[in-house]
Amino acid sequence: MLFRLPGKDGAMSDYAIVSADEVDDAYADSDVPGEFRSLTEALAAEQVAVTLIRVPPHSDFEQGTGHRHEEQEEVYVVTRGALTMRFGDDVREVSAGTAVRVAPQTVRSHRNLGDEPVELWAVSRRIEDSDSTKVEDFWQASPEARQSAGS
Repeated sequence: MLFRLPGKDGAMSDYAIVSADEVDDAYADSDVPGEFRSLTEALAAEQVAVTLIRVPPHSDFEQGTGHRHEEQEEVYVVTRGALTMRFGDDVREVSAGTAVRVAPQTVRSHRNLGDEPVELWAVSRRIEDSDSTKVEDFWQASPEARQSAGS
């Protein structure tokens, strides 16, 4: 919902308040174990893209795949739990309170191998058309992480 309030000079100033849980989960009817809620449109954001990603315990969110971008740099902010993230050949544990910047061409992926749900926010420059490319077989399926919503 977009709210418009008059500023001190009488001109309209814009701001938006959006509950992430009121935004559609793009993966609700899919086999992906987790949630992907893009808040960009709901916020009427003109310059930034904002997405909430939730990964249940013991789940491989990208199901062994990865992705990269042509031009779009991303910042991930982990706000709950701990995530195992892969950047190219480097695998790192990233926990709540941590921000990660990833260059566009770097192939990346993440999974939750822990017992606690993970919440992370992906923030980037808003672009009109997606410049994301999926990378199949980026890393081995994890025996500790379920690969689909139903398992």
